[in-house]
Amino acid sequence: MDKSKIGLYYKNVMSEIIGDEHGITPNQWEDLAKQTSPIISMLNNERKEGKVPYRDLPFDTQISQAVQDLAAKYEESCENLVILGIGGSALGNIALQTALNSYMYNIDEAQREGPRLFVFDNVDPQQFGSFLDWISDKLDKTIFNVISKSGRTSETASQFMIICDMLSEILGPDTLRDHIIATTDAKQGTLRTIVDEMKLPHLEVPDGVGGRFSVLSAVGLFGAAMCGVDIDLLLEGARDMDQRVSEEDFLQNPAAINAAIQHHFYNRNKNISVMMPYSYALKDLCDWYRQIWAESLGKEVNLKGEKVYVGPTPVKALGTTDQHSQVQLYREGPNDKLFTFLQVNNFDKDVEIGPAPDCTPELGFLAGKNLSVLLNSEKMATEYALLQSQRPCMTAHFDKVDAYSVGQFIYLYEVTTSFAGALFGINTYDQPAVELGKEATFALMEKSGDCKAVEMSYDKFAQEIKEKTEIDEKYLI
Repeated sequence: MDKSKIGLYYKNVMSEIIGDEHGITPNQWEDLAKQTSPIISMLNNERKEGKVPYRDLPFDTQISQAVQDLAAKYEESCENLVILGIGGSALGNIALQTALNSYMYNIDEAQREGPRLFVFDNVDPQQFGSFLDWISDKLDKTIFNVISKSGRTSETASQFMIICDMLSEILGPDTLRDHIIATTDAKQGTLRTIVDEMKLPHLEVPDGVGGRFSVLSAVGLFGAAMCGVDIDLLLEGARDMDQRVSEEDFLQNPAAINAAIQHHFYNRNKNISVMMPYSYALKDLCDWYRQIWAESLGKEVNLKGEKVYVGPTPVKALGTTDQHSQVQLYREGPNDKLFTFLQVNNFDKDVEIGPAPDCTPELGFLAGKNLSVLLNSEKMATEYALLQSQRPCMTAHFDKVDAYSVGQFIYLYEVTTSFAGALFGINTYDQPAVELGKEATFALMEKSGDCKAVEMSYDKFAQEIKEKTEIDEKYLI
């Protein structure tokens, strides 16, 4: 049986479609191929040398086996799986759940092949408090997966401490190892210390794999496996995409082409990259994409140490919802965006539109049509309207949304990010600007000691933060 696949369609960024001013001309396309082709070999060599370990995740059978073994242990006893994490520790989990399980998964037992899944990537007290009230009498059938490479992330650490206290109070302190699984660094860090001390079941975050590249590791695979997702098929899709994005021929390499197009338009004042799925199942893949794109490519300095302040801004839109909230801007506002649609050709479920009321025969053209036809017609209509306004558009086509195609998509955009980082000449894999906010939070939460990031005590740092952020009543109206 033929497997589903995704394809990248890019004709509608070309000058023959949207004109020379806003489209890529044949000469520019030739230049892009010349500029990008050497990067294919460079990235392939870096991969062979082990410098980009996320590329090896789809081939690591030890990870998938460890995940499946641990998931099997809880298969009968777990009715609720709660993932505690933030950023890359959460967005991939959410994306896989939305894409590969039904909309009513948590509510309808007939549509569920595993425990209910809850992912908490925030510390909003109202949200988390409401959940704690609901889960408090269900703890005996609940597993908490705390995910943090270091264990020092304030949000996840706070959630973990709350859950430990709750479990200890209701079920007893000796039950923690029966209800908590940690996914963390194999050798060091705060959470690793807790794992070793409390003898918690655990999975590993692979060395050298940043959170935003970790969804195909135990970070994302455990929750997926627990909830009935075929992780072997997910990884197979990623492996098959690896062949395509390693292709030395620029015209046969979707990641190279995708990154080259993104880089071209960024340098021509189109520095906003809009991803717009016409599928509810794919909407949270856009949140995952926003992180990997923003955190990887938004950099102050390049590899030469020069101040460059680069970074395309990723924006999420949902078809058809945002046709009615954003397309007015997209068509008549600044021509500063590149659009990537996500289109599904075959939906697992479809719904036929009923007959028009007798009093409104003008709605008869909809009667008897399927919603899938309407949805994809809306996508084509929006794309046409944007092209009429000379806005460049691409489309990632999914034969259908399944584990295989989602694995392909994730891997395609991970490697696209590596290509884009190389084209921008920046370090794709660090995120230095994130640290100051973390340290400032430590200071405001009254951590003791000295903060190396600002070379002062946390107490003094907290005072400096408050001086700059406290409300000045003169400016509050």
